[in-house]
Amino acid sequence: MYPLKFKPILKERLWGGTKLKEVLGKPIESDITGESWELSTVKGDISIIANGSLEGQSLQSLIDSNAEELLGKSVVERFGKEFPILIKFIDAKQDLSIQLHPNDKLAKERHDSFGKTEMWYIMDADPKAELIVGFNKNVSKEEYAESIEKDTLLDLLNYEQVKEGDTFFINTGKIHAICAGVMLAEIQQTSDVTYRVFDFNRKDKDGNLRELHTALALDAVDYDKKDDFKVAYRQDLNKISTMVDCPYFKTNFIQLTENVELDTTERDSFTIFMCVGGEAIIKTPKGEVSIRKGETALIPASMEKIELQSTGAKLLEVTI
Repeated sequence: MYPLKFKPILKERLWGGTKLKEVLGKPIESDITGESWELSTVKGDISIIANGSLEGQSLQSLIDSNAEELLGKSVVERFGKEFPILIKFIDAKQDLSIQLHPNDKLAKERHDSFGKTEMWYIMDADPKAELIVGFNKNVSKEEYAESIEKDTLLDLLNYEQVKEGDTFFINTGKIHAICAGVMLAEIQQTSDVTYRVFDFNRKDKDGNLRELHTALALDAVDYDKKDDFKVAYRQDLNKISTMVDCPYFKTNFIQLTENVELDTTERDSFTIFMCVGGEAIIKTPKGEVSIRKGETALIPASMEKIELQSTGAKLLEVTI
């Protein structure tokens, strides 16, 4: 077992653009590529190893054969042989649909799935680019339903102007959308359950309106106005700064100007590094791997020491 990189799973979307190629160097030809799935065991979209002696093997098959060594004993006890995190880069040339995600209880009952708690790290934003996060006031279920019926939902939503480095935590039930001109890194529970409630009346390539999930969403929405989404974190050089620590994942920010050693003896979890700026070498007793902006590496739980070598990288470190 050694540090692993994976082939990106590229997704065309109505709202996608070309930044994943132009800024992150992803191997795309389409002008509407919206997502690069970096680490996934979602059915039908399972990541394939791209480096070393295990090249060509799937992430799921490696988990099936080496679960504790790869994931960590505590992770296996909690999630079995399921990879609990889905990692993406997203490029929005147009506004995404207004949507939300159900919590674990609803997702299990309705879809036999995890819920979808997620976070965003803004990597690139056009001038005055925005996100939609939550409501701009407390809203009743009846008021929300009326806004859907009368096509006035946008009047109830909270808009946040963003810049590179801004970070947002999107808990289940929170209505949200990535708006045009934003490219970001997304860390989320392994789930592809989304309730789309408004899509600007857009049509797909076949001229059809996309499906909305109006009825399903009614009991999943958090109707209260909450200012709990903007993440404050330190950006001290060569130190680990906690960004998000929730039941589903922990994400740290590391800005490097020199080499840093990490002791992971007590971690009992895999470690994911997403490079959101510059480039770095990740060195372990079992091998090393290089990553640059827009690349992701998975370090098995069995690694007791990790050395990060860089003079100018920005990394998101993700564990359970």
